[in-house]
Amino acid sequence: MKAKPFHTIGVATTIAWLLVSFPAHAQSPSMIEVGKFSTEKTEDGLPTHWKLLTFKKIERHTVYSLVREEDTVVVKAVAEASASGLIREIKINTKEYPIVQWRWKVENILKKGNVYQREGDDYTARLYITFEYDPSRLGFFEKSKYELVKLAYGQYPPMAVINYIWETNAPKGTTLPNPYTDRVMMIVIESGPTKVKQWVNEEQNLYEDFKKAFRYEPPMISGVAIMTDTDNTGEQATTYYGNILFKKGRKTNE
Repeated sequence: MKAKPFHTIGVATTIAWLLVSFPAHAQSPSMIEVGKFSTEKTEDGLPTHWKLLTFKKIERHTVYSLVREEDTVVVKAVAEASASGLIREIKINTKEYPIVQWRWKVENILKKGNVYQREGDDYTARLYITFEYDPSRLGFFEKSKYELVKLAYGQYPPMAVINYIWETNAPKGTTLPNPYTDRVMMIVIESGPTKVKQWVNEEQNLYEDFKKAFRYEPPMISGVAIMTDTDNTGEQATTYYGNILFKKGRKTNE
């Protein structure tokens, strides 16, 4: 029997080892914990993988910190006529992980908040989800605008944004474009003062919400942010944000 060349044996052995060590069809996890704030340490300041999201024309920024609330570490946001967010840049396929879950608690709602008007475009609490730039959905002039933004900031702006918000007056379930741009859709999850000072658990089918709001298949998620802002109304707001995760499933929104 003719012996196999040494290099052939080496390659075969290496491939076999790789197949054992790295299965070709590794199962994806059942959930993605985007904001696992409960495992953080309060002295760390900001949660791991998250960074401040600020806006050039807004000088006063909301203050975010890790605090212990009811024996669990959460993110506390304090806004005083200010606006900024905390964002985590992360890619998630909403077809695979359509369900988003989070919890939040507000200490107050905004008297002048109004989702229908620019001057009322402030929210005690919002979960802000951005989606990747998709040039196939844009015309020549829109593509040119995106290219200019990329030149100025080093990356493309989001193709679309979903904002889950705690509104002052609009009924729960209200979905409408942001007063500044129709590329940002606002979805009212909580409204009014009924649940103020209570922890509220939320769950939404982001995949279905996106299709209903924009009428096309969602691109990949590019980032997830939390935001408490009061720059337009000039008011004060304090909000707590708990863990945020995406999971597999087919929950139908109510």
